[in-house]
Parts: sequence; structure tokens; C-alpha cells
Amino acid sequence: MTDDDARPGGKGITSVTTTLPRRRRRPRRPLLVKGVPTQEYERGQLPPTERLVITKRARLRDVAAPGWRRWTSHAAIAWALGYGSLRIYWTLGTAPSPPPSGADLVALTGWWSVALAGAAALVVLGLRRARWWLPLAVAAWGVSVALVAASALLLLDVVGIILPGLGLTVHPVAFLSRVAWLAGGVLVGATALSYQRHWRGACLACGSTGEAGRPARPPRWARVAAWVAVAGWLVRVLAQIVVGFGNDLLQAGGSLLLFEAGFLLAGTVLPLALVYRWGRVFPGWVPLLAGRSVPRWLVLAPALGIAVGMTAYFGVSAVQFSVETLTGEWEQGAGSLPLWFFWVAMPAYLVWGLGLGAAALAYRRATRPLCRTCGC
Repeated sequence: MTDDDARPGGKGITSVTTTLPRRRRRPRRPLLVKGVPTQEYERGQLPPTERLVITKRARLRDVAAPGWRRWTSHAAIAWALGYGSLRIYWTLGTAPSPPPSGADLVALTGWWSVALAGAAALVVLGLRRARWWLPLAVAAWGVSVALVAASALLLLDVVGIILPGLGLTVHPVAFLSRVAWLAGGVLVGATALSYQRHWRGACLACGSTGEAGRPARPPRWARVAAWVAVAGWLVRVLAQIVVGFGNDLLQAGGSLLLFEAGFLLAGTVLPLALVYRWGRVFPGWVPLLAGRSVPRWLVLAPALGIAVGMTAYFGVSAVQFSVETLTGEWEQGAGSLPLWFFWVAMPAYLVWGLGLGAAALAYRRATRPLCRTCGC
């Protein structure tokens, strides 16, 4: 063997170099998100019905939410800091103590109210910065429900303002405090709703995903909820018939008669108007309005207001009454109703409120106009 034979490429030994083809990297499929504006796409640049193609989902703080939803998270944080500071001042000093409970809030008073305001600020900050996390969403909704429940006495204030002849005393400071507490619950709930819609790819304005159309008629569960509300009202009336009305109706003034008329309409006409056609179109026997569309907020506003107020007030009252009864702390005052009446009336009110609220949500969905953001 010569030196030429030993060298690579010589006559004796042949060296072969093989170049393997490189594996092509498959391009990553972009994430398709419907109706979620990002930093790459400014709002209004594309038609509302087109799908925006992005490679990374933006945080809620970086999304240009439509309308008033763009400032709800900032307002919630400002509310928590401002009103939380006021609760600290009241806890260290003298808090308002209006009748009948001696406090402006229900259950969550003192340092508990301060802690709840701090929790509201923390969950809102988390909703703005975090990715989708189910425990965070559940915590945010829990804080919102707690804030609304703590302002349950606002229902008596509203009734006392509308019907001053009923004798319900309205304390101005306590009334404003409950309104502020309710506003905080609404702000936290609105932020949680935007967070939930954003991470499931729904429209931030209406929550539509474009998959389900608008129902031609109310769903079956809505009709059931409406009749459940009527049943709750009927149980409450039957319980009152059993114990008697006393001389209140005979000596009733104008305010009490108006209250009883509203009580009757809210328990019979209002729930059924949410699920039947005459709640959307005036029937033929209505003069001057026959065949015209019923303004949706004429039915929806009282339904949602009464449902939220009754559910919050009687839900909290039922829990307190149950605890006081089971622990033996409940005392029957002179001339008050028997114990069994409260066990029947409070659950009846609660069922009434829940059924009315469910039917109102179905009515809102069925009568909602086309969304200006997504067109659905």
C-alpha cells in the first residue's frame, strides 16, 4: 500500500461523506381567537365578524375592552382602596349604627369588611395580570357575591324611599355605605365576567362565541323558573293567610296599598311576562299599544332588581335565622309570628327571588339587540 492509497480519496480506500437532509420544522399553528383585540390589531381595524389571528393571548390588562368595561378593573381597585380606608377609619373610630340591625352592613362588619375590601383589590389585580386560572375566577365571583350579600339591607332602604308611608327608617350614611358596597360587588363581578369571557374567546361586550344562535322562544328551564317564582309567591301568601292579616289591611293607607299591589304584580305578572309572548309584544287588548314591542327594560329592570334584592336579603336572613334557631339564640318578641311561619316564608321568598332571576336572565338573552362589537 502506498501513501496515496492510505490518504482519503486514494486508490485503495475510498472515503464517502453523506449529508443527511435537515428535518423541516413544522410551523406552529397560530392560535385563533374570536373577538379578542390584541396589541397587533387595534380595535376597529378589522370587521367585527372576522377572526383575529394571534400567536400569544394577551393578558386582560392589555385588552381594549369595549365601552364601560375598559375602566371597571381600575374603578374596582380605586373603590377597594378608598372605601377600604373608610372602613378602617370607622373600625378604629365610630361606625354608623342605624336601626334595625345596628350596623350598615350584614354580618361583614368591623375588620371583616376591611378584609373583604382588601380581598377585592387582590382578586382584581390577579384578574388583570394572570392567565386563565379557575380558582382565581371562583375567588373573584365569591368576593363579588359576598359584597352584594353584605349590602342586603339596601332592599329595605329602597322600599322605604319609594313608599315612605310604610314607616321604614332610612339612615342616610348607612344607605350611602350600602350603595357603595353594592357598587364594589358590581365592579368586581364585571371584571370577573370580562376575565372569563376573554379566556374562553368570547366577545367581551355580549359574551357570544358565535356558535349558538338566539332562541326563537324561551327555553324550557326559563318557563320552569318563572312558575317556580310564582309558586314561591303563592306559598308566602298561603302562610300569611294561615296566620291572618290582622287589622293592617283594614287600616291601610296609600303606601301599604301600593306595596300590596306591587307585591301581587311582582309575584304573578312579572315572572310570567319574562317567558310569554305578551312580555315582548303588547297584546291586542292593550289600547294604543297593541302589537308594539314592549321596551325590554320595562320588564327586565324591575325583574333583575327585585330578584337580586330578594335573593341577597332573604338569603342572608335565612342563614342567620337558621343559625339562631339551631343555637337557641332566636327569641320570639311580643306579638310576633310563630316560628314555623319564618321557616316557610323565608325559603319561599328565596325561591321566588331565584326563580325570578333565572327567568330574567333568559329574557335578557332573548331580547338582547345585536352586539355592536361582534355583530352577534
